[in-house]
Amino acid sequence: MSIEYPSSYKSKLEKNFPGLADSGYKITSPETPRYNCIAWSFEENIRWWWPDQDEIYYWPNNVPRSVNLESFILAYQKIGYIPCFNDNLEPNCQKVAIFVDNNGAPTHAARQLPNGKWTSKLGPEVDIEHELEGIAGQNTPYGNVAQILKRPINQ
Repeated sequence: MSIEYPSSYKSKLEKNFPGLADSGYKITSPETPRYNCIAWSFEENIRWWWPDQDEIYYWPNNVPRSVNLESFILAYQKIGYIPCFNDNLEPNCQKVAIFVDNNGAPTHAARQLPNGKWTSKLGPEVDIEHELEGIAGQNTPYGNVAQILKRPINQ
């Protein structure tokens, strides 16, 4: 499904993520602040996930509420993800990419779709289907991919 937005909205997205225009993308949901990219990568769209110290947002039990790569990896491991070394589509596997900023702090997560493209929730804004490199880069809000994880797809 693709949702049409005004060209001014798409221009804003492409300004923040210059790789989107070149790699192709489509908007797949309307804006909503109800959930974020981390929740979306866990296939949830009813609450915001973040390891905040004040426990305002959801975070899995027994996973440190620290904004570091190790805590994020542990959260994904709780539902069967393991680290892997490439973002290639693999039969019977689902993959997640964790992005970090220049300081190594997690900023974003994207989930691979069965067609090999990726899906991301852009903060409180829209969901998009995109190529992984479309949202990556030093000059983007999300930085670069630091870890790919995968898990078997339940059949």
